This record gives sequence, C-alpha cells and structure tokens, in this order.
Amino acid sequence: MTFSPTTHWQTLWINVHLATMTDGSNSYGAIENGALAIADDKIAWLGKQSDLPTYDSEKVQVIDGQGQWLTPGLIDCHSHIIYGGQRANEFEMRLQGKSYQEIAQAGGGIVSTVAATRAASEQDLLASAKPRLNALYRQGVTTIEIKSGYGLDCANELKMLRVANELKAHFPVTIKPTFLGAHALPTEFKDDGDGYIDLVCQQMIPQVAELGLADTVDVFCENIGFNLEQTERVFVAAKEHGLAIKVHAEQLSDLGGSVLAAKYQALSSDHVEYLSEQGVIAMKNANMTAVILPGAFYFLRETQLPPIDLLRKHQVPMAIATDANPGSSPIHSIQLMLNMACTLFRFTPAEALAGVTCFGAKALGLASNKGQLAVGLDADIACWQISQPAELSYQFGVNPLTKLMIGGKITIN
Repeated sequence: MTFSPTTHWQTLWINVHLATMTDGSNSYGAIENGALAIADDKIAWLGKQSDLPTYDSEKVQVIDGQGQWLTPGLIDCHSHIIYGGQRANEFEMRLQGKSYQEIAQAGGGIVSTVAATRAASEQDLLASAKPRLNALYRQGVTTIEIKSGYGLDCANELKMLRVANELKAHFPVTIKPTFLGAHALPTEFKDDGDGYIDLVCQQMIPQVAELGLADTVDVFCENIGFNLEQTERVFVAAKEHGLAIKVHAEQLSDLGGSVLAAKYQALSSDHVEYLSEQGVIAMKNANMTAVILPGAFYFLRETQLPPIDLLRKHQVPMAIATDANPGSSPIHSIQLMLNMACTLFRFTPAEALAGVTCFGAKALGLASNKGQLAVGLDADIACWQISQPAELSYQFGVNPLTKLMIGGKITIN
C-alpha cells in the first residue's frame, strides 16, 4: 500500500470510524477511531487516528466526523429511472383482481411505458428523471447505472441515452448509461423477434458505440423476452463494437442466460431467481457478479428466492440494486434495498452493504476505482450518524446520511 505524501493532502477526516468494505462481504473492514486523508480527488491515507502522520494543518481542510461512520459512496448498479408516464393505474387494476393479460389488453404493461417514452421530449424525460435520481443521491448514492429500453427504436433509444448523459450536468453522481434495446418487442415487430434483433445489432448498437452514449449492452433473456440465440447475437454485436455486456436472466425461468453470458465474460447477471448451480459455477469461473433485486421481488410478490446459499457456496459476489422502473420496482430507495436484502433474502448486514459498495462497483466494471475506502480509489465517501454499520440495514425511514463527498468534494452537508 502506497501512501500519498502529507504535503499533497487537501482534506482530512478525523474522529471517524471507517467501514472500508475491503474484505468483501466477510466483514465491514472496520477501522474504529480512524482518520482518512484525500489528495487529488483520491484517498491518500487511512488508518487509526493514533497512527496519523504529521501534516500541515494550515494547508489541509480538516473535517471532524464527531464519531460518525464513513462508508464508500453507495452504488446503484441496476436502474431504469428514465421513462415516460407512470403505471399506478395498473397497480390499482392488479389489486382489483385484473390479470396481466387483461391489463395488457387495456393498453398496459411495458407497451404503455414505451408509448409514453416515445411521446416524451428529451426535456420531459430529463425533468421526470431528476427527482428519481435526486432521491437516490440524497440517500448516499454516488454512482448509478441507468438503462435505456423503453424506446425500442433507434431514435428513442438514443434519446433515452442522451438524457442519461445529460443528467451528468445536473448531479455530481457518476452515471453509467447502459443500452438495453433488447428489453422487449415493440408492437411494430410483434411476432418478429429475429427482425427486431437485426435492428438492435445492425443499427442501434453501432450508433450507440459511434456516439459514445453507453459503454455496456444489456439483454432481457427470458421466455417473455429474447431467447438464447437472439441474446447471443446481441452479445456478439456488442463485443464487435467494444462494448461490455450484462444480462437480465433467470428471473422467471432457467433459460441458461447466465451460462451464455459467462461465455462472453459478462460483467453481471441480474435478477437470477431461477439460477441453477451450473449457472452459478459458470458465473464464478467467468468472474461475474450476481445482481440481486429485492424491489422487484417484493413488488411482484414473487415466491422464488434467488439461490443465495449457492452463490455463497461458490463465492460469487452479490450486488444489490433498486431496479427502479415503472412496472415492477417503482422504488427509488437504496436504503430500503439494504433492509429488504436482509429481511427477504437473509443477507447479513455486511453482505448487504457490500452489495451496494464493493460488489456494486464490480458489477459495473468499476472495482479498481470505486466501492471501497482504500488508498488510490476515488474519494466517494458517505458519512452516517450511526453507532454501527448494521444500522444501515436495520432501520429504514430515517435517513442517517449527514455528509456526502464525491471526488473529494463535499456535495451534501
């Protein structure tokens, strides 16, 4: 471990406890009665305050943490926060006993979100996405992945990705846009999945890559989405254009999407309720991350639990994310996801916090820069008024965030 010379320090946290998350999900990597120094937007030193080197107090901004806890900034590695309209009416219809088919016949489901997203201007989409992102930011999220997937044609998929990039001008949060053109079949391609995948591979992906609007491609590989052959075509096209890949897989059935994604060195497989041990092993061998989405499980009242014990057994990292979207997880609370992961899936609080820090970073290919308090990593730091890290999973509804630092700068105080 190389420490930056104290002459380079710009900011120093003292009188804090550190949950470094450098031990994965095994522990918090806690350093009690600690200190942490920052130089050039990176963490330059951390350790026990009693071991603090001599520094020039006139040149270093000192922040007294007053015995609070620091964690890495939280990471929401799977979201769909850009979309038009809302689907509260479908929520009500479902609770009145209407079937999915009846709701779809009434113009509901993803088709309604696609229609509303296509009708919305970029400014409309930006205006509606801002409060969603702001809610997450105010809870300590410093990095978020935002997917397209409600345009389902070239113009509107690119529009969604432009909005994702425009959000960067309004929030200090790191935003990772992901192209999810293969999310569902648009009505104009009804019963022609192969034809739509032609459009995704031959037109959409090349334009996304050329314009630099996203660096990752996702696919919904499922019986109601796209089959293995179609999914593989998208993977091949993504790789040909230098884009990383992720997959929505094993949410409703075990098609083998995670095994396929492992062949192409995907970053993650997301949902994974029906993931088999073969899929878990394939993910482990490919160094993939499993992204667990408690919000969708809760909102859809699912009963099939993800194979948490198998993922633990084979040491596959488990990230947690909101899956914030209008249809199956209209929830914009990363703190609620921590609690749900523990109560619904029996995560330990340390596993849950790892899921929105070090493993959330890994799911986005950012583990070398984010997700831990460690020398050389980005100084994205959340400060919490808590007595122990388990409180972040234990309590929900009172936001204990007191300060947020992104890139070495305090953005919430």
